[in-house]
This record gives sequence, C-alpha cells and structure tokens, in this order.
Amino acid sequence: MQKSTNSDTSLETLNSTRQGTGAVQMRIKNANSHHDRLSQSKSMILTDVGKVTEPMVEKEGYLQKAKIADGGKKLRKNWSTSWIVLSSRKIEFYKESKQQALSNMKTGHKPESVDLCGAHIEWAKEKSSRKNVFQITTVSGNEFLLQSDIDFIILDWFHAIKNAIDRLPKDSSCPSRNLELFKIQRSSSTELLSHYDSDIKEQKPEHRKSLMFRLHHSASDTSDKNRVKSRLKKFITRRPSLKTLQEKGLIKDQIFGSHLHKVCERENSTVPWFVKQCIEAVEKRGLDVDGIYRVSGNLATIQKLRFIVNQEEKLNLDDSQWEDIHVVTGALKMFFRELPEPLFPYSFFERFVEAIKKQDNNTRIEAVKCLVQKLPPPNRDTMKVLFGHLTKIVAKASKNLMSTQSLGIVFGPTLLRAENETGNMAIHMVYQNQIAELMLSEYSKIFSSEED
Repeated sequence: MQKSTNSDTSLETLNSTRQGTGAVQMRIKNANSHHDRLSQSKSMILTDVGKVTEPMVEKEGYLQKAKIADGGKKLRKNWSTSWIVLSSRKIEFYKESKQQALSNMKTGHKPESVDLCGAHIEWAKEKSSRKNVFQITTVSGNEFLLQSDIDFIILDWFHAIKNAIDRLPKDSSCPSRNLELFKIQRSSSTELLSHYDSDIKEQKPEHRKSLMFRLHHSASDTSDKNRVKSRLKKFITRRPSLKTLQEKGLIKDQIFGSHLHKVCERENSTVPWFVKQCIEAVEKRGLDVDGIYRVSGNLATIQKLRFIVNQEEKLNLDDSQWEDIHVVTGALKMFFRELPEPLFPYSFFERFVEAIKKQDNNTRIEAVKCLVQKLPPPNRDTMKVLFGHLTKIVAKASKNLMSTQSLGIVFGPTLLRAENETGNMAIHMVYQNQIAELMLSEYSKIFSSEED
C-alpha cells in the first residue's frame, strides 16, 4: 500500500481531473476492516456531485438462462446455468456465484448485463418445452429466457424483476414498446449515447498508475466524445414526437399491442377482425387437432403473421404459409397477451377473484354473470365470441385432448391478471385458471341474457 502522502496526492489529482473525464472508479484507501474489504470488491462510482454510490443487489441466485436474440437477431437457444444478480436497474449473468466471479473481474472480465429500463417481461410458455419459463425483452432487441423447475422460485424472480422494471422511469430514456418503428429508432439513439457515456464512465484501470496514465492522455479524446455526444443530443431533441408522427400518418396504430377498445373503434366493431378471422380458421380446420391451443407453433412464422397484421396487409389464413394451425392459435394467444390491458380489465380482477371464491356454485355463476354484463362492450363481446369458440374445442375433447381444465391453464393467465402483482402469484394463477374454466363450463348460463 502507498504511503498516506502519495495516496492524498493521487486523490487530489483524481479530483482535479474529474471534470474532464466524467465519472471514474476509485478504491477505498483503508482496507483494514472486513467491511472495507467487501466494499473494495464492488464497483464504486464517483458522480458529478462528488458522492460515492454503488448498485444495491436486490436478489441473486441460480436460474437456467438462454439468450434467444441479440439486437433483434435471433439466436440458437442454448440453456445454461447462471448465477443471476438483480439490482435496481439491471441484471447481471455470471457462470458461477458472484463471490467466485469477483476474482475473475479483477482480470478485466465483465459479466453479461441487461439494462431493465424500458424492458418487457412476460411468461413464455410457447418459447420452450420446459415449464416455468419467462422472457425479458430489452429496448435494444435482446431477448432472454429464464427458467426454474421450482414454482415458487421462478414466481419470486418474475415478481422481483417486474417490480424493478415498473420502478424505472418511463421517459425518453426508456423507449416506448408499443410501436416497433419508434422503438427501433429511439433505442438505437439511446444505445449510441450510452456508448459514449460508458466509454467515459466505465473505465476500470488495473491499478492507480494505469489510471493516472489514462487520465493524463485521454483529455483530448474525452473532449471529442463530449462534442459528439452534444450533437447527438441536439439531433434527438429536434426529432418529431411520437404523437406528431402518428398525426401525420407516418406511424400508424397497430393491432398487436394496442388497447382493445381502440382496435374496435378503428374497425367500427366490438370484436376485433383479427380475432374473428383466427377463430374462423381454427373452427374450419383445427377442432380435431391434438393439443390445439396447447401446442406451440413456429415462432418465426407467428412473428411474420403478426407483422403482416400490424402493417394492415391483406391477410388470408387459408394461404399455404399459414397451413400449420398452431401458428394461427399462437398468433391469437399473442394478440391477447400483448393487450396493454387484458381482456378482463384490471379494475375487474379482484371482483372476479372474489366471485370465484364463493362456495355455492349457483351463487358463483350469478356473480360472474353480473360482472360480465358490466364489462365494456368490446371486452364483453370479444369474451363471448372467444369462450363460445373454446366451448367448441371442449366438445371435441375426445379427439383434440383439450379439456376445460387444459384450456383454463392456457387462457387463464393470458386473459386475466392483476395490474400490480402484490400478492401470491401462485394463488392468483389458480384463480385465473378457475375463472377461465367456469366461463367455459357454464358458458350458456353466464351469457344467457345476451342475444346471439
């Protein structure tokens, strides 16, 4: 360790050069205590106001991980065991526990990191034959699957990551997911800016001498990067807003990812045209298919179908490219899954749960029927059409092997979920399935007051 005078001199030099280099990393001088030694192993950031902060670890542990897309480019799915570390803004993936990985980081090794700002998390049953799989999609087009065979562990992780995403700011630094074109433009600019930020802030010298050398010789480079960063900021702020682009017709509202009532308003209907088309195709050639709605279709083909629908191109589901009926059912499930508010509105979630808890079956049916009648017309009518279609699936259960319970498991979490998951997700999942099953088994009673 250097003498006190040398350390003070080095720190003085660091302070004098901080203005020109942005945030730098520094190590705590006094490593005599156990606490200080632990602090040395963490990344310490000197902010512009001179405060030292470090990311707080919210959760860590082992999960199965597979990266399936990098910058929008699809990757081969390879599962591996990773030590996952969740902080307030990001997730880091290690090949072993963090304590063991810290020794590797001293050699310059950096773990794979996921920025959660603007990210989206959802259950992804159709992405893998494994159970308990959910997907994280970042604004930069990276996609990760996380999985555990233990139910309560994966539910706890899903809940923790979703809460972390929800706490992050929803401003221009977190691009909108709703419109793909806007998302791609915004995320690419943000990444370019973050590249210049990280190039300055995330310098990790091996020792004090190399840090001082770098600070001395990088002043001109930093100045150039700051000028480029300033120009990029001006370019971004001068771009037209999303609302302006929509008003000019350059960006149109899409079918997938739009609110149900907005889709119905544009089509002057109470049931989306795409939903009716999919149901018609399934009833035409899929009622006898083994595992209909349970078996996943080819994801690339489903995404192609999604793109065509969003671009308002003419869609013919009898075309040979949509010959696999599981592609059609996969696209229909994706439509409902991507609704900003589910088919059962958030404000009705607790009321439906309370209704399904009633012990007497007739009372339970009447309570659900009353709630259905109070739903907005697009929700109620779409629900009636969908569950009426699913009763036809159940009627062919001897051939397609899809019982009421099987369809409840598939559609419960897709159509019904809480806006803010504060309770036990496993319990809520049971109620979601039970509500979907009741809607199927008692369909005629629940919708009896409405004319066909």
